Amino acid sequence: MEIEAATPPQTTQQYVLARLRRAILTGALPPGSPIRQDALAERFGVSRVPLREALKILEGNGQVIYRPRRGYVVAELSFDDLLEVYRLRELLEAEAARQAVGRMGEDDVRRLAEAHEDVVAAGKQGDVTAMATANRRFHFTLIDACGMPRLRRFLGILWDATDVYRTLYYSEAANRDRVEREHDGIVRAVRARDADLLVRLLDEHRAGTVATFRGFLTEQERET
Repeated sequence: MEIEAATPPQTTQQYVLARLRRAILTGALPPGSPIRQDALAERFGVSRVPLREALKILEGNGQVIYRPRRGYVVAELSFDDLLEVYRLRELLEAEAARQAVGRMGEDDVRRLAEAHEDVVAAGKQGDVTAMATANRRFHFTLIDACGMPRLRRFLGILWDATDVYRTLYYSEAANRDRVEREHDGIVRAVRARDADLLVRLLDEHRAGTVATFRGFLTEQERET
């Protein structure tokens, strides 16, 4: 198993958490795979204490599951899980978008547009990890502008829980092209300060992802 290196953040726990999240996002730790704590602690050059702490955070976010006598495993892909998360996002992001539209200054709009450009550039190169990172920056530029820190934290948890789904979604060129078109519309709605249009476009943006995974995941679950 090859797990790419990451630049250590401020604490050992944050460093381990970033490494684990990247391993799950890139598929180095695929859905359903066991978390070998001793091997990972050795690979990361840390003790098991920060590793256990990071795993508890991931468990709270729904990215790993603890099973008695088996330990931690990476969460399996589930359409019901995706549907629940995206329904909650629909409710919360609508409020965030309506609050953000009237609060965003020109610098905020510029950052949104720059993040969109980074999404497009990564998509053209087929770099799904970079695209996922830029995509999150794009959406959270909008969410952060709502000025509601608790709402932002809740949405952060929901996004963490479905990072791996977005990576799979971006693996298809047609989906990357679709994201480019949809993000372009979102930027234009923000610039027009049209809250109703923005909420509708965000709903359609999420619905496209759900529709794509509906057949894929239900068929996968039927086979297992």
